[in-house]
Amino acid sequence: MRTAVTRNSIRATLSVAGVLALVGGCTAQAVQTDGHAKPPGTTATGTTPGAASSGPASPRPAAKSSAPNAAASDDAKPSASPTPAPRTLYKPGDQGKGVRELQARLRQVAWLFEGPTGTYGPATTRAVKGFQGKRGLPRTGTTDSVTWERLLKMTHTPTRDELYAAGGQPAAKPDPRCMTGRVMCISKTSRTLTWMIDGKRLMTTDVRFGSQYTPTREGVFHVDFKSRHHVSTIYHTPMPYAMFFSGGQAVHYSSDFAARGYAGASHGCVNVRDEAKIASLFNQVRTGDKVVVYW
Repeated sequence: MRTAVTRNSIRATLSVAGVLALVGGCTAQAVQTDGHAKPPGTTATGTTPGAASSGPASPRPAAKSSAPNAAASDDAKPSASPTPAPRTLYKPGDQGKGVRELQARLRQVAWLFEGPTGTYGPATTRAVKGFQGKRGLPRTGTTDSVTWERLLKMTHTPTRDELYAAGGQPAAKPDPRCMTGRVMCISKTSRTLTWMIDGKRLMTTDVRFGSQYTPTREGVFHVDFKSRHHVSTIYHTPMPYAMFFSGGQAVHYSSDFAARGYAGASHGCVNVRDEAKIASLFNQVRTGDKVVVYW
C-alpha cells in the first residue's frame, strides 16, 4: 500500500517538473509508464521524429504544380516570324530609268556628283556604299529595299532636269514644222537638238540654252552663216563650229557646257557639249537650212 502511494507521488512530482520545464523553455522529456524518463529525442509513442513508421502510411494528395504545362505554354506563345531578307532592287551593271532615279536621288544628298547616266557603274556603287555606311547599313554597294526606303525618306521625286542633269534625255516629239526639208529641230522641253531631213531623224544631241536674262529665241529661222573658229565679239569667248540663225544667236560647241553641264547657261546661243557630234553636224548643215526652236 505504501509502495503504491510512493509511486503515485513520484509520478505527480515528475509531471509537475515537466510542466515547469516547458514553461521555462527547456526541452521536456517524455515519461514512461514505469516512471522513468524516456531518452531525449523520442516522442510519446517512442518513435524518433522523422523516423519511418512501421504502420502503413496514409496517402497524401499530390502537390499541385503552380507552373503551367510546358507544352501548353509553348503553344500559347505566338511564333515569331523571321524577318525577310532585303530584296535587291538595283545592282552594278543594271541600266534603265530606275537606276537614273537612284542616281538623281544620290545627287540630292551629295553622295554622287556625276550623271545621272542610267547605268549602275563604279561611281554609283561607291555612292551607295557611302550612303549605307553612314546610316549603319551593310556596305554592299547594291541597292536593296532597306537602302531604297532610307533614301526615299531623305529625298524628293527628281524633276526631269535632275534626271537628265548630265544629258541623255530622249528627244521630244518633233514639232510639225520640223517634218519637211533640212532642219535643226531644237526642243527646249527635252533640251535636245535633232538633225532631220524630210522627217527622218539622223542625229540627236544634248543642248543648253540662254538664261532667263538672255533667253534663246523661239520660232522658225534659217542658218545665216557658219564660222568654224568663231570668237564672240561681245564676250570674247570661243564659239567653235558656230552656225548663226538669229542675229548673234548660234548653235555652237561650248567647253563650259562640257565641263559644268546644266549648272550654267549661255548668253542666248544653243550650246552643244559633244564636240564630235557638233563637228559632224557642222559639216552637214548648209547655209539656208531651217532652224526650229520650240517648247
